[in-house]
Amino acid sequence: MPRVEALTPHKPAGRRNRFVGLRRSVTPYAWSLGSIFGGLALWEIISRVFVRSKLFLAAPSEVIMAFPSLARSGELGLDIWTSAVEFVIGYTFACILGVLVGLLMASSRTSKQVLQPWVSGLYATPTVALAPLFILWFGIGILSKVVVVAALVIFPVVINTEAGLLTTNKQLIETVRSFGANRRQIFFKVSLPSALPFIFAGLKLGIGRGLIGVVIAELFGSRAGLGQLISQSAETFNMPALFAGVAILAGAGIVLTAGFGSLERRLLPWRE
Repeated sequence: MPRVEALTPHKPAGRRNRFVGLRRSVTPYAWSLGSIFGGLALWEIISRVFVRSKLFLAAPSEVIMAFPSLARSGELGLDIWTSAVEFVIGYTFACILGVLVGLLMASSRTSKQVLQPWVSGLYATPTVALAPLFILWFGIGILSKVVVVAALVIFPVVINTEAGLLTTNKQLIETVRSFGANRRQIFFKVSLPSALPFIFAGLKLGIGRGLIGVVIAELFGSRAGLGQLISQSAETFNMPALFAGVAILAGAGIVLTAGFGSLERRLLPWRE
C-alpha cells in the first residue's frame, strides 16, 4: 500500500509534462498553419466578393485548379526543374564564394580596404538593371540566370560572415590564446562557432533574393522556368496560372527557410 501511494502522485506529473512538451512542440506549427489558412480564406473572400473581374485577382480555389492543367501539359514540371537548377547552382556558388570573401575581409585589414568599396557599391546596384546585360553577355541559357542569382545572393552572405567574425568576443579569444591555442584552433573553436549564427542569417536572406533573381532573369529572356510562366501568364491575362507560379516560389521560400532554421537548431544547440 505505501508503494502505491508513493507512485501515484508521479503519474499525473509525468502525463502533465508530456502534455506540456507536446503542446510546446505543436503550438508554433499550429499558429503558422492557422496564419496560412486564415490568409487564404481572406484572399478567397476578397476575390469572390470584392473583386469581380478575374483579370485582376484569382481566388485560391482557382489557383489550385490551375495546377492539374499545367501539370498535364508538361509545362509545369519543366518550369519547376529549370528554375530549381538555376537557383541551386547560383545559390551554392554564391554562398561558398560569399563565405570565403567574408572570411578574407574579416581576417585582413588590407583585404577589407580593397574589397569593401566593391561590396558596398555592387550591393547597392539594382540587379534588375544589370540582368539584361548579363543575358546579352551570357545568352538566354542557364549561365545568365546563374549569374543573376549569384549576384543577388552573395552580398548578404559576405556582409553577415564578416560581421559574425568581427563580433567574436575578444576576451574569449585572449582566454583561449592564454591556454596556448594557435590561430587555427582559435578560428575553428571560437571565431567560426561565434560567427555561425550570422552566417546562417546571411544564407536565409539569400534564399529570398535568389528566388527573386531566378524570376528576374527569366522575365528578360528564357525558354522555360517559373519566371517565364509568370510572364507568359501575365501577357495572356491567365491569373490562375500566374498565381500558381507565384505560389510555387513562395512555397519554396517557406520550405527552404524552415529547413535552414531546423539545420541551424541542430548545429547550434547552444542558441536555444
